[in-house]
Amino acid sequence: MPHLLVIGGSDAGIAAGLAARQHDPEWEATVVLADRYPNFSICGLPFYLSGETPDWRALAHRSTAELTVAGLQLALETTAIDLDPNARRVTVAHHGQCQEIAYDELVIATGAKPVRPSLPGIELEGVHTPHSMADAFAVHERLADITRVAVVGAGYIGCELADAFTHRRLDVAVIEALPEVLTTVDPDLGGRVRQELTDHGVRVLTGAAVTEIRSRDHVLHVCTDTRGDIAADLVIVAVGVTPNTAFGRRGGLPTGPRGAFVVDRRMATGVPHVWAAGDCVETWQPLLQQPGYLPLGTTAHKQGRVAGINAVGGDREFAGSLGTQVVQVFDLAIARTGLRHDEARHAGYAARTADVTVDDHKAYYPGATPMTLRVTGDQDTGRLLGAQILGQRTAQVAKRVDIYATAIHTGLRVDAVNDLDLSYTPPYSSPWDPVQIAARRWLEAGG
Repeated sequence: MPHLLVIGGSDAGIAAGLAARQHDPEWEATVVLADRYPNFSICGLPFYLSGETPDWRALAHRSTAELTVAGLQLALETTAIDLDPNARRVTVAHHGQCQEIAYDELVIATGAKPVRPSLPGIELEGVHTPHSMADAFAVHERLADITRVAVVGAGYIGCELADAFTHRRLDVAVIEALPEVLTTVDPDLGGRVRQELTDHGVRVLTGAAVTEIRSRDHVLHVCTDTRGDIAADLVIVAVGVTPNTAFGRRGGLPTGPRGAFVVDRRMATGVPHVWAAGDCVETWQPLLQQPGYLPLGTTAHKQGRVAGINAVGGDREFAGSLGTQVVQVFDLAIARTGLRHDEARHAGYAARTADVTVDDHKAYYPGATPMTLRVTGDQDTGRLLGAQILGQRTAQVAKRVDIYATAIHTGLRVDAVNDLDLSYTPPYSSPWDPVQIAARRWLEAGG
């Protein structure tokens, strides 16, 4: 039987193996992963640490038994260390023992690794950069014995962890070098997220670069350039990720400006019989018509599926990613898709942006809450380019940003959003849904 070898057992790797087996069951599929946790949701780690998902086993999308029944051979606690694409062989190590595995087709899905800045003290005990199940276990076992946590970085993960540790009734400080938190959205919306953090007791220090971490009398001290020192029993460094490409580079795979593997939309690397997918590759952005680096779990699943199908003889193409994201921070949900105003202008669009604050459903039904929707479009063509939404966690923010994402994906104009036949009942919406009210506001702003 022909053999598909997959390096990496997270979203993209498992998706590739399963898709390959579904497309052509005649192929054998082996998935090599460095730990013992295939197909676990790394996105779920904050909720495990908060205690809201108390059983870590629940984070598995599928159990090991289910993956085996689906036809995947799992090589657990096995590290890929060398690649010879000419011989079509990969050298792996399992508990210190090396062996070679031959393949007919190879999918590299090695993901990303956390950025570890060159910061004095980052190696101290009690300083963590969580990105794996093992990392999460190491943090989790300390939570019962501490009272103070400092989180360095106020992006999606930093904000989610601040929420998680507050849920544990710990004192939390968040330190961010940039002027505002959550810089993937506009600063004023990020400011509202910062206020939400503050309202729930989180100490937020923006415009504060960490210079070093010290340990004195069993207490960690996070030193900043502008806001003094923050004492903590545990420090989390969450300042982003970088593609994990060392293995593939040994086999000559080309990388782009951010260090991610260069792939086409079929997920081919240009090296014969080698494909790549997930957080280790560049991602096609349809609005920009060019690749960039945008690591997301949803994208990894889709890319992995494309890579797996094509590796065993199929013909699929990755449609691209608009960067659609949503995050919950305490009682707020904030989401974005496509391009913000500044990004659209930089890309050469004649961007115009308008926003509106309206109730999430009819005010006469109890529980209505205000939500802010911001729409960006091209004033020359009317094309919808992006949207941002902020509202209460009950306001269906995620599904509403998905409406905009679908409209952008299909190339709709802003005015066409008003033609969509959307559902309505007073507890959930209005006859004109808020996404349509915001689209109308954009049209009116054009004069």
